[in-house]
Amino acid sequence: MVGGLGVLGWGVGGIEAEAAMLGQPISMLVPRVVGFKLTGSIPEGVTATDVVLTITQMLREHGVVGKFVEFYGDGVSSVPLANRATIGNMSPEFGSTCGIFPIDQVTLDYLRLTGRSDEQVALVEAYAKANRLWGDTSDPDYVEPEYSEYMELDLSTVVPSIAGPKRPQDRIRLDEAKATFEKTLPDYETSKTNQNPVPVHTDFRGDFEITNGDVAIASITSCTNTSNPSVMIAAGLLARAAREHGLKPKPWVKTSLAPGSQVVADYLKKAGLQEDLDALGYELVGFGCTTCIGNSGPLLPETSKAVNDNDLTVVSVLSGNRNFEGRISPDVKMNYLASPPLVIAYAIAGTLDFDFETQPLGTDAKTGREIFLRDIWPSNEEVAKVVSSSVNREMFVRDYADVFEGDERWKSLDVPKGERFAWDPDSTYVRKQIFFDGMSAKPQPVEDVRGARVLALLGDSVTTDHISPAGAFPATSPAGKYLLEHGIQPKDFNSYGSRRGNHEVMVRGTFGNIRLRNQLLASVGEEVRPGGFTYDFVTGKPSTIFDASLDYREAGTPLVVLAGSEYGTGSSRDWAAKGTLMLGVKVVIARSFERIHRSNLIGMGVLPLQFPEGQSAESLGLDGTETYDFQGIDALNDGAIPDTVHVVATKPSADGRLVSKVIEFDAKVRIDTPGEAEYYRNGGILQYVLRRLMK
Repeated sequence: MVGGLGVLGWGVGGIEAEAAMLGQPISMLVPRVVGFKLTGSIPEGVTATDVVLTITQMLREHGVVGKFVEFYGDGVSSVPLANRATIGNMSPEFGSTCGIFPIDQVTLDYLRLTGRSDEQVALVEAYAKANRLWGDTSDPDYVEPEYSEYMELDLSTVVPSIAGPKRPQDRIRLDEAKATFEKTLPDYETSKTNQNPVPVHTDFRGDFEITNGDVAIASITSCTNTSNPSVMIAAGLLARAAREHGLKPKPWVKTSLAPGSQVVADYLKKAGLQEDLDALGYELVGFGCTTCIGNSGPLLPETSKAVNDNDLTVVSVLSGNRNFEGRISPDVKMNYLASPPLVIAYAIAGTLDFDFETQPLGTDAKTGREIFLRDIWPSNEEVAKVVSSSVNREMFVRDYADVFEGDERWKSLDVPKGERFAWDPDSTYVRKQIFFDGMSAKPQPVEDVRGARVLALLGDSVTTDHISPAGAFPATSPAGKYLLEHGIQPKDFNSYGSRRGNHEVMVRGTFGNIRLRNQLLASVGEEVRPGGFTYDFVTGKPSTIFDASLDYREAGTPLVVLAGSEYGTGSSRDWAAKGTLMLGVKVVIARSFERIHRSNLIGMGVLPLQFPEGQSAESLGLDGTETYDFQGIDALNDGAIPDTVHVVATKPSADGRLVSKVIEFDAKVRIDTPGEAEYYRNGGILQYVLRRLMK
């Protein structure tokens, strides 16, 4: 989000971050810079979320992985700082390394609002102008920067939008949402899906019927949108208007409010809007990541049972920035991103199969008049007026004065003394990891990989959530079985994210996303079951990915993953690389990689390779049944980085005894810098850093 302030910064993988904490610099190729020109101003009824979803779609289509994106132009001055931060914070969803805005008067006003001193503000202005970083296009000394590539958006053309059902870049105009949803829904239904409304009886919410397309979760959540006063005030004002008309969310909708900052709670209360949000079920549940990371909590048991027993396709609507498959809830198949006020609107509608222009949200409790979304949607002027009167400097100064102190519960935690961490061998949350076990003082020579088998054959846009999910998991999963064996009951499982300090849980969850589809199963004539399943060539049977990895380890067989474009998009999740290594994967071949995950793979000693330009596993005739040899990896021992390695994929005959076909190609080595090559030669970045410290 610092990019919104004109501060150059970007996210790195957790593995790189650990190394940086130990003094290791981060290497990267000098990036191309995309100049994104903004003109015009945001029209009436359009939110910062609509703008950011539009920009996300445009940048994904353009292709900005590994690039910087810098916003400039006359339209920048009309974009409030909070909106700039919302846009900048979506850089991982764009695919860019960062998204940065220039420093101008809007920046200075924000610094004053958030408690910076007059001296600091003056220093920022003087420094920016002296170094020609001042981005005010009306300044007589302004010179338009030169960029590697150019894009442009007229803000006045942005329309209300949502994005989904599984990627942030899949933007849908709100006026086309109903038709698009109806067209997409059959892709998520099966022969087992009940097409009729299913009755549900609950003591908590009464009786109701639920059907395909109904909104099961409508959450205002995550840091991106819920730290933005304009959209949060808009949500509060919409809630107030809805309450005045007697409108409420449908009984099957789970609602929650989790702002990204404590200041949000302050200004909602000051504006008198929290009471209205409470009345519609949007009580404050906490601050920070909740539903967006998969911490929505369970649906009502009766609702969950109806959904799963009838294979219903229910949806979530959230104000977060990530809506990847399997991320939000195990009960929900389709996930949509929307602005906070639209989240509430969908909670009231109760379904995605809804046209806000032609269908009323309900009737006025007093007059019986039909109430449409346009009747309760606040104007831009109304939102700006409430923001101006409710958000002030004192809130930021007060809430962040002791932000690192913590409350009494934090202070009362029992913290062991000593220079070394006190590992608890019985803990199922934090265990001593194994990545340094057996490490020698000097790295062993890099070797070619021979006789590798395919663990997973995957398509495009496989996210780090597919590779290493963060949400809840069932008792029947490998991770669930492990915890049951250690005396943990399902109600206490928590989530993968909360147990990421335990490698035994995390490796069992790797490639365990409930929506993952491993096409290797289809290649051997088996049903492609969603979830962490594969075909085990050792036993000749389908298996869980974790159990198969154990068989391959015992047989001494290295593993490879074949994937499509944009492999590793999403969160900078280090366990997506750590778990991959622990399963025994030595090589990942993809059509293209997301920046952080590629880096994380190298950081764990896994080799990222790219199919030849324009080629894929399918075009090369690869179906995952082959045995793979990778020749030329050992050239790294000579200090060079080979451009390619030679891949020989041998297809067996039907009985598995003879060679039926050999497919050969040269795969591009995606070790991009000499520093990354050193990490790979050492078996990973942390091993490299530790060996340096030992010297």
